[in-house]
Amino acid sequence: MKFESLIDPFGHANGPPPQTLLAFIRWALADSWRALSLAAFLSCLAGGLEAGTALLMGLIVDSVADSDPTAYFVGGNLSLLIGGALFFLIARPLIFGLSSAANSVIVGPNINPLVLSRLHRWTLGQSVEFFDNDFAGRIAQKQMQAASAITEVAVESINVVAFALASLFGAVALLLAIDGRVALIFLVWLGGYFLLIRWFLPRVRVRAAGRAGARAMVSGQVVDTITNIKTVKLFAHADHEDRAALAAMGRFRDKALDFGRLAAVFRLALMTLAGLLPVLLIGCTLWFWSNGQASTGDIVAAGSVSIRIAQMTGWVSFALMGIYASVGEIEDGMHSLTPRVRLENAPDAKDLKVPQGAILFDHTSFAYGRAVGGVSDITLSIAPGEKLGIVGASGAGKSTLVALLLRLYDPEEGALSIDGVDLRAVSQESLRRQIGMVTQETAMFNRSARDNILYGRPDATEAEMFAAAKKAEAHDFILTLRDHMGRKGYEAHLGERGVKLSGGQRQRIALARAILKDAPILVLDEATSALDSEVESAIQHALERVMQGKTVLAIAHRLSTLSQMDRIIVLDQGRIVEQGTHEQLLAASGLYARYWDKQSGGFIGMGDVAE
Repeated sequence: MKFESLIDPFGHANGPPPQTLLAFIRWALADSWRALSLAAFLSCLAGGLEAGTALLMGLIVDSVADSDPTAYFVGGNLSLLIGGALFFLIARPLIFGLSSAANSVIVGPNINPLVLSRLHRWTLGQSVEFFDNDFAGRIAQKQMQAASAITEVAVESINVVAFALASLFGAVALLLAIDGRVALIFLVWLGGYFLLIRWFLPRVRVRAAGRAGARAMVSGQVVDTITNIKTVKLFAHADHEDRAALAAMGRFRDKALDFGRLAAVFRLALMTLAGLLPVLLIGCTLWFWSNGQASTGDIVAAGSVSIRIAQMTGWVSFALMGIYASVGEIEDGMHSLTPRVRLENAPDAKDLKVPQGAILFDHTSFAYGRAVGGVSDITLSIAPGEKLGIVGASGAGKSTLVALLLRLYDPEEGALSIDGVDLRAVSQESLRRQIGMVTQETAMFNRSARDNILYGRPDATEAEMFAAAKKAEAHDFILTLRDHMGRKGYEAHLGERGVKLSGGQRQRIALARAILKDAPILVLDEATSALDSEVESAIQHALERVMQGKTVLAIAHRLSTLSQMDRIIVLDQGRIVEQGTHEQLLAASGLYARYWDKQSGGFIGMGDVAE
């Protein structure tokens, strides 16, 4: 329905999110203001009916007081009663129904996915450094928290604030019609109400932000433990993780108690102030009636509107407290998600085409912003179709070279190009589409085996997917899979990070994914390290076929897997210290030869420095 689609729930944002509160909310809600204004208008109409209801009741009471009972249902009284019936049976339900529909159909279901999709897109564009510096669970919690809080602010502002303001304006107009002095008393009370709100709500906002931050830390701690549950069990550290979780929960409880104490005091003050309003308005109107300055209907109207506003004071105030609590959560999420930790595409970035696959590191240096680590002044030319092996101890810079090639980072000095095109001049998405990669730490989604393989090329046919799985020696074991939901074979889900598979099975699915992608550049980072000798031998033959015609960078600690490379480079402390074929490097009796002699087909000794 068009009515339900006044807000595009997945509309793209206009630029990056601002880092100030109001600008951030405007960014999150952009392109939805027309629908929000319509919902607010309908809420105002509904709020204005509150005073209309009290006025109508007063008129009916006055008509009763001024009429002979035997002749009441004739003339103007009958018209008044018919008008009142139409008001209560048609006009009031219709306006309240439209207002409710605007909130529950237009606003509520669309604002949350609108904001969440915008925050999610922004977060996906952050660099790997952003994710390395935080808990995955905490980042997800912040996205959900901010989207829910902005939705709450939008819905409650329309449902409560707009409704209440219209009710208050209507009440002032009604009381002015009764007696200006009654209206003045109401305005004085209203001033006291706003002073109370002004004192409490900023404090609510601060404590809500603290509570939200503590809650997100609980989520982050628990998710971190669950994600690494096998390590927890292997090291028998359940008690340690329990203490860490309880500490985070304790901090959240303290923040929640701070918020709860303030809410309790707020409620007491509000109820006292709300109880004062009927006493003042009914008492004053009775006084004026006793002096012949007000009618019986005026007493009913003033009493009705004062009791209604007194009742409304409680839920409006708690709605405002909820809005301010949500504002605190929005600020907390904004501070976590909006900092720009990202590599941006150039404004005129083009899609990368790779007709040949020549790679050039031109005096490239990158040290992660530190004085040491990474790579330093690397000049390396890789010919189209060349198979390059990369060797070095842990911390030598192997993974940094690959990260720069994938443009997970930009060089701090020098440049990097493919087929003569600087990587900073092309879009990151097009660059990564041209590079297939299989790593030692294989990444699996908790989705079906089919979905995990098709991640390499989602538009691949069923036959192409099966062929890739067979080349990776994965097809046979996939057919034996069965998950806890009874799904079998390619439909079986693999568990979070592929925990239901062995290391070798995960690597074979990762290989199938890379084979299916069929990119012109292939990166193998310990691609067969988790496989047993028999399977590794079969996959090595498959890899030899897959590598035909591709430019290959292969990282390995097990040097025997690199002996057939066209060229091998040896990295040490971020620099290329040797290069040549396997035979040339052995003959040179340098660092590579020492590695070979030490391992005898095993692994290079691991240092203490992380790459």
